[in-house]
Amino acid sequence: MTVGSTPSRAVVVGTGSRAQMFTEALARRPRLRVAALCDPNPVRIAHHQRLLKEAGEPEAAAWSPEEFERRLRADDIQEVVVTCVDALHDAYIVPALRAGCRVVTEKPMTTDAAKCRRILETVRETGNHLAVAFNYRFNPVHEEVHRQLSGGAIGEVLSVHFEWLLDTRHGADYFRRWHREKEHSGGLMVHKSSHHFDLVNWWLGARPEEVFGYGRLGFYGRAAGERSGYRREYERAHGAAAARDDPFALELAENDAMRSLYLDAEGMDGYHRDRNVFGDDITIEDDMALLVRYDTGATMTYHLTAYSPWEGYRVMFNGTRGRLELEVEESAWQPPLLGTSSGRGTIHGDQALANAGGPRLVLRPLWEPPREVALPEFDHAGHGGGDERMLEVLYGPVDPAAATGKAAVDASDASRRRATEEDGALALVTGLAANQSFVSGRPVATADIVTP
Repeated sequence: MTVGSTPSRAVVVGTGSRAQMFTEALARRPRLRVAALCDPNPVRIAHHQRLLKEAGEPEAAAWSPEEFERRLRADDIQEVVVTCVDALHDAYIVPALRAGCRVVTEKPMTTDAAKCRRILETVRETGNHLAVAFNYRFNPVHEEVHRQLSGGAIGEVLSVHFEWLLDTRHGADYFRRWHREKEHSGGLMVHKSSHHFDLVNWWLGARPEEVFGYGRLGFYGRAAGERSGYRREYERAHGAAAARDDPFALELAENDAMRSLYLDAEGMDGYHRDRNVFGDDITIEDDMALLVRYDTGATMTYHLTAYSPWEGYRVMFNGTRGRLELEVEESAWQPPLLGTSSGRGTIHGDQALANAGGPRLVLRPLWEPPREVALPEFDHAGHGGGDERMLEVLYGPVDPAAATGKAAVDASDASRRRATEEDGALALVTGLAANQSFVSGRPVATADIVTP
């Protein structure tokens, strides 16, 4: 969005590590400008201000959360990007919609039913919509799955099995930070699995109606760590002698970005990014199994494991004319974080892994030999290429002068569509129903939670 030749002014809310993808994307587009950064921690804001300055951008103003709503209008903001703690998304989405801004929010859209209804009601009142950054929709492999299913390759889809494996680098990381507290993240069923629930909704063209599940904290946390012998006696890794030989510990001082964003910022808010994954006060699950029924009659079995030796996912679709099987290996075996000098400050997403596998899609029609479906090259560092393609659709093409060394982005596939607030709610409601079922031990109707 631009007004004449004047770049649209954007504010990025929340300046943790995920915000960097958006600040860099906006800086690479001459039609947009990061006019402000909003966060309660000025040290983290300063980190992003430095990155923008290095990119040759004008200085972005620093906002506190308390002044967000007032400054939207006072500073003539047209674009809002929400990347803060999940449970706080609605506090920024709602006033931004009311101010007429174009809003993009990281997934999940929010973390509970009341906040979801508040967002949906604001959309209805204002007529202003938002986009949810489900980057998996833009992965070319996932688009090929969509083409196969929508083209009738296996007929009517009757059932799906989705197995998601988080390894002991990426999976463990959710148990070091604020995500380990369900009141802030909604748990992995909301924060992480909303990616997959949205994909299945999109792939099937279906809405979830009923969810039943079991979930437990069986690997991380104090009790599990004491049973397995993995627990070390420390609260957080930095400065702790007991963490030096702990393969689950993260040393923030060994990673420049982590040190700048979190270790140097601790004095402002007391937030520790490197807590013991076998510590106390973990309220999320690490092993979850679901059964989901959709309005098409299809069912899905879903399992998330957050402590696997390798990372990736397997999805199998059974239809009236055959079966489609997707397997994606996102990381292979890796050394422990503190086990080698090169791993001490490495976290998931820092770099593509040379020994990681890739995607494989196999079509097995009835009464015909199976055949492998040709797939594009897989980008391990960018969610299969989904990040760049999503940003291209959300914000338009990159300035050629800022795209040095980057391949052109193909964002033309007709099967892709950006996720709206309705899609965000439909992905969220499966996770919320799962969380309720974990407690009650009974199936939960999604209509009893939120009806988008």
